[in-house]
Amino acid sequence: MDDTAFQEAARRYGDTVYRVAFHSCKNQADAEDITQNVLLKLYRTETDFESEEHLRRWVIRVAVNESKKLAGSAWLRKRVPLEEVAQSLPFESTEESSLFLAVMELPKKYRVPVYLYYYEGYSVKEAAALCGIKVSTMQTRLQRAREKLKKKLCELEREN
Repeated sequence: MDDTAFQEAARRYGDTVYRVAFHSCKNQADAEDITQNVLLKLYRTETDFESEEHLRRWVIRVAVNESKKLAGSAWLRKRVPLEEVAQSLPFESTEESSLFLAVMELPKKYRVPVYLYYYEGYSVKEAAALCGIKVSTMQTRLQRAREKLKKKLCELEREN
């Protein structure tokens, strides 16, 4: 990949990689590190991408793998409270903030599929392939995530 193609790919997919990483690790600094690692791997790869979609899928798959690798590392001893992270992000309404917190409180195995399916617009089959799981597992995780989100959001609404 030449420098121009890399710069265009980094511009186009950098935010997507960051969001996938952030949904996985819930930590801004770790998400930035993962993004940097993914972009470095993209720069160094000798893969000939067949299309833009092939490149996009490759980048997201590497981001998922890097997130998994970080999650298993001994480096994750310190954690930042989720509420602290949410306060640093700009939301237009309290509903957006509540939804974000509810999604981020989901276990990782539900959080990343929800992000890929609802925010990135991947089909269940595509999101399953990106996460390295079966389609039926992806469907189950999305269903359980919806149930958990519905329960959480209903509790928040009753409190207010």
